[in-house]
Amino acid sequence: MDFNLSEQHLMLQDSIRNFAAKEVWPIAEEIDAEDKWPEGMWQKLGNLGIMGITVDEEYGGAGADLMSAVLVLEELSKSSPSIALSWGAHANLCANNLNHNASHEQKKKYLPPLCEGRHIGALGLTEPNAGSDAVNVQTVAVRKGDHYVVNGTKMFITNGPVADTIILYTKTAKEKGAKGITAFILDTKFPGFSVSKKLRKYGHRGSPTAELVLEDCRIPVENVMVGENRGIEVMMSGLDVERAFYAGEALGIAEACFELSVKYARERVQFGRPIGAFQLIQAKIADMYTYIEAGRMLCYRAAVFADKAKGGGKGTEVHKLSSASILFNAEMAARIADQAVQIHGGYGYMLEYPVQRFLRDAKLLEIGAGTSEIRRLIIAREILSM
Repeated sequence: MDFNLSEQHLMLQDSIRNFAAKEVWPIAEEIDAEDKWPEGMWQKLGNLGIMGITVDEEYGGAGADLMSAVLVLEELSKSSPSIALSWGAHANLCANNLNHNASHEQKKKYLPPLCEGRHIGALGLTEPNAGSDAVNVQTVAVRKGDHYVVNGTKMFITNGPVADTIILYTKTAKEKGAKGITAFILDTKFPGFSVSKKLRKYGHRGSPTAELVLEDCRIPVENVMVGENRGIEVMMSGLDVERAFYAGEALGIAEACFELSVKYARERVQFGRPIGAFQLIQAKIADMYTYIEAGRMLCYRAAVFADKAKGGGKGTEVHKLSSASILFNAEMAARIADQAVQIHGGYGYMLEYPVQRFLRDAKLLEIGAGTSEIRRLIIAREILSM
């Protein structure tokens, strides 16, 4: 498979790289230290035309492919994984999901403001007792006339404190298990919705995360996505794309750590020589490069495949490939970030040096969208057909 980027991909990559260098990198440390989303950033991202990057042009999007979205995520992650994470939750987990699964009328209503950056999107899947066991969601929706009454709690929701539109997973037929899940489009202005609390995190500080509460929340029947008790279709296809997509963030973190390590190895002098002259440092740099290039091939291949498969279905290659991509790249990013701190020595442990920030940020990618353990189970199950 040819992974040479098209001229359009290269232009997009260059544009986001320049934007990140000018608008994101200079404030990345401040974002982390203050755990605060920078004022005006959503509008700046909107002005770039990337808030609905994979959304059809008919609904205000750019109509680009998943590879384009991965490239944007990769470049943003080199400066601030926090900005990248929140943008990804909006553009991929919410807007892209709506574009693939919502009805024409739902798209006309909800996608234009999301694509313009006037509204912010999120995904409401994880719950206090339903993390890796995602299909065990306990949030319940009961139909009452032309509305559903929803009760439950969602946990660890990226963009939760600021979201206007949330794709929400509930149980509408608990006795049916996974086949009793329904996906809704939740407008956070609906009565009964509230943000319980903003959560403080070890990494990805500045990206707003919250616990959400639905207490007799009324959602109109027309906000059901695909159909009642068909939410598992939306969930599984969304997770495949999410895994292929977020491998790009891991790749960006690894590349940033590599570049910082190479620069430091050239400049830091010990025993009368730059530390890059020592073979043990050279070995670390060589390993970093090798892992990154391997991860890039897997990441880009998964993005191309997931885009063509449109999420695929049970038993398809995309389950295995997207899981392998995020598994390898997430663990690779954590390993490289750790080695970057080691190369920087005592300075790498100081908050003034960004490598420690990337190390903290990298850890989430081994947990979110299915832990590394879950990803291995998916891959093995697909290989063994069990």
